[in-house]
Amino acid sequence: MRWIAITLLFTGLNMHAAETTLPLSVQNALNTRNVPHNSLSISVVDVDSGESILEWLPQQSRNPASTIKLLTTLVGLDVLGPAYRWRTDIYARGEIVDGRLDGDLAIKGYGDPFLVKERIWQLVQEIRGAGVTHIDGDLLLDDSWFSVGAYDPGAFDRQPLRAYNVAPNALMMNLKVVRYWFENDRANGSVKVRMEPPLENITLDNRLRIGNSSCRGFQRGITITMSESLDEATFTGRFPSGCDVYTMSRTALSHNEFVFGLFSQMWRQSGGGFDGTYRKVVLTEDEDALLSFKSLPLLEIIARINKHSNNVMARQLLYTLAAESSGPPGTEANGKAVISEWLSSNGLASENTRIENGAGLSRQTRTTTSDMTTILSFAWRQPYMPEFLASMSLAGLDGTLRRRFDDSALVGQAHLKTGSLDHVTAISGYLQSRSGRRFAIAAMQNHPDIHRGPGEEAQEALLRWLFEQ
Repeated sequence: MRWIAITLLFTGLNMHAAETTLPLSVQNALNTRNVPHNSLSISVVDVDSGESILEWLPQQSRNPASTIKLLTTLVGLDVLGPAYRWRTDIYARGEIVDGRLDGDLAIKGYGDPFLVKERIWQLVQEIRGAGVTHIDGDLLLDDSWFSVGAYDPGAFDRQPLRAYNVAPNALMMNLKVVRYWFENDRANGSVKVRMEPPLENITLDNRLRIGNSSCRGFQRGITITMSESLDEATFTGRFPSGCDVYTMSRTALSHNEFVFGLFSQMWRQSGGGFDGTYRKVVLTEDEDALLSFKSLPLLEIIARINKHSNNVMARQLLYTLAAESSGPPGTEANGKAVISEWLSSNGLASENTRIENGAGLSRQTRTTTSDMTTILSFAWRQPYMPEFLASMSLAGLDGTLRRRFDDSALVGQAHLKTGSLDHVTAISGYLQSRSGRRFAIAAMQNHPDIHRGPGEEAQEALLRWLFEQ
């Protein structure tokens, strides 16, 4: 009887031990593409019981790509709170008489990550509602809440015009990005080019010609060259005759020049008068603001960060954490320190986790799948868990997962953050199985060309296996 009891004891322990062999379906996905099994790490934990379900090289330090945004946004939720709002303060430096401001209009930014043109239109209407319809002076811009220092937008991948490479800024408008529209004007055998928003301080030099080809190819054959001052865009190349319309989003101008061009254009569109220029200033704390324009709440911002993997907004959040926790100006170094201190204070610190910019657009960021599922399990027990969960993409439905798993039983069953760089692919988040069990999951793979498809195949095999547990 004693032997039977001991046997049953060890059998029970084995039933609750984590699986340490890759599921056969995952092995097959890797083998089909000749991808080594040791390029992949996986950790899966039952968030309700805390039971470890699957571990495969869970302590291997890897590049997590954009899945590290889950850590940045989680710290943001915990430190700032789901209802946190950024503000943009407006100051009238002069008397307002019959709607006319006899002086300058000043704008001080506090890092709003989503001050896009629709929101700027609302800001313009609030200023007009406060009694200003004509500005006699200049536009004064204060972005001193952040200190970014020297920043090379082409340092990561030599693509300085890409929207994801925009530098953080405390007074950032429309993510410092314009969208170019290219339209095939078949009647005239030419290509029409327009810009949205139509900024008056950007010049377009259209040298495009029509090429006899189908609508395909990198950037549809279009090359964009910006002047050194980033205020003139030249378009060259052959636009395929098979294309009707094509769009590209690219950065332009400096931050302050962009704010000046966009704000003044929208101010005039509203019927306001303004013929001045702009100056960069630092406003003193003793000035009374004409109004304070509030951002969307943090819980809505992190959904835009995680669902659409917005690198610039994630970096804005990192700098905000620094400014709010350590005092202005917010810096990248202080933002990383806030995350490190938060991990330590919550018993989550690990020598294997290294943050560079909070967005994952980095070759130096590192963590493990074990660390990631530990963080996800912690988040599951917090009162703001629903907001954190809702910030991730739903399998087959929205965000970066809207075109994945859309023909399978996984649709709507997983809230995940994806990550992809050259030679890196990853997923992290939560999945509910067919039986109703809820799992925290992290999978990271670093291997040459793994981002070109093989990584996603292994991820899908893993998620399908887990769904049946």
